[in-house]
Amino acid sequence: MNTTAGVWRQRIGYGAADLSCNLVWQMIGLYLMFYYTDVVGLAAVQVSLLFLLTRVLDGVTDIVMGIIIDKTNTKWGKSRPYFLWGAVPFALLGILAFYVPDVGPAAKVLYAYMTYMGLSMAYTMVNIPLASILPSLTSDPQERTVLATVRIIFSFVGATAVSVLTMPMVNALGRGSQADGFFWTMVIFSVIACLFFFFTFKNVEEKVQVQVENVTVKQAFSTLKGNKPYYIFALNILFMWGSYFFQQGALIYYFTYNLDRPDLVGLIAGIGSFVPIAGTFLTPIIAKRMYKRTLFMIASVVNLAGILTMLFAGGVIPAIIVGAVIAALGFGTRQSIYFSMQADPVDYGEWKTGINAAGILSALNGFLGKVTMAVAGALFGLMLEWGHYVPNETQTTEALFAIKLGYLIIPAVLVVISMMIMSFYNLDKIYPKIRAEINARNAAREKQEMVV
Repeated sequence: MNTTAGVWRQRIGYGAADLSCNLVWQMIGLYLMFYYTDVVGLAAVQVSLLFLLTRVLDGVTDIVMGIIIDKTNTKWGKSRPYFLWGAVPFALLGILAFYVPDVGPAAKVLYAYMTYMGLSMAYTMVNIPLASILPSLTSDPQERTVLATVRIIFSFVGATAVSVLTMPMVNALGRGSQADGFFWTMVIFSVIACLFFFFTFKNVEEKVQVQVENVTVKQAFSTLKGNKPYYIFALNILFMWGSYFFQQGALIYYFTYNLDRPDLVGLIAGIGSFVPIAGTFLTPIIAKRMYKRTLFMIASVVNLAGILTMLFAGGVIPAIIVGAVIAALGFGTRQSIYFSMQADPVDYGEWKTGINAAGILSALNGFLGKVTMAVAGALFGLMLEWGHYVPNETQTTEALFAIKLGYLIIPAVLVVISMMIMSFYNLDKIYPKIRAEINARNAAREKQEMVV
């Protein structure tokens, strides 16, 4: 797969997996809380508790999945097999999550717990390998950035499809029933996601065999000792993704109730999914000329400027749209360089300890992401409850303020904190030396194995 065609086949195959993830997970982030409160009829506090318990518990499975990956040895590699094994369960549980049977209130809550928890676990099974496989696809830092960029572009394509098409599909397929509309929309997205995971499995290859022996849990966690770059990177996850999850969950509420413009939900969500592609395209080019941390900080400033523009725009729709475009451009660049950066602390840990634990570190990243998503969703649900939110009614002043907090004010604060944390990240300066020493070490080991 060293030809140009082979390289691009792997890039597209890698990106297709994130497209699959986003076809399902974007539905969860944008619409599941709204579906539970306004379609199924669950109370906001019930959904808040559901999100908190399910996502935190599911986060533990990320750690387990990372350990499983590090212990996996097949003819296909460590991470790659899970794209094949997890595709069907992921699609099936995605469909079931948007189908609530006509039963009593308590049974509906129980069903929501079972299906959402199952979907989250299936997502872990296909998403953690997507992160852990990157160090095995190539050892070239620039190619990693390209792969991460292609991944993000495909993720935005999937997210844009969900953002723009969901409500029109719900209206068309439901024929007056939002319950039926959401169900059949999810059927279509889930089947497509399953097929793309099969495509990913066929077209990616784990070429960089950094470690062939089994890694114990203790050895894997030993790579965290003294790994300051990872500590900073991991802490940043809480605030970077917290900003995103708050905005994502509050979007449909803000435009439906605060602005009384539910017709703009698809447009704004589409901007948030499509515009970031522009920033993502530029990331590999800019990354050649500056440190990854520097690019992350610049992108964060742009993202913050867009959020503040929306905040001070009031009800001026053109200004809100401009702000959404600016915020999305910054977010796209920031997310792209984030995914490129996440393999670097793995290399740092291997350089320090001689152990590559991509699975467990990717799992920890996933766990932190799940916790962040859980806390953001739970807090927003509690904020709605505090504001006495009532579905499909004119909202109280407190409810409108709670929604504004979730969509604009809290995300802006979290972006600022994220930048403060990343100002301490300095791995970029020594990374070339680290990568060169790891390559030399691996080459020497391969030479010794050939002699034996």
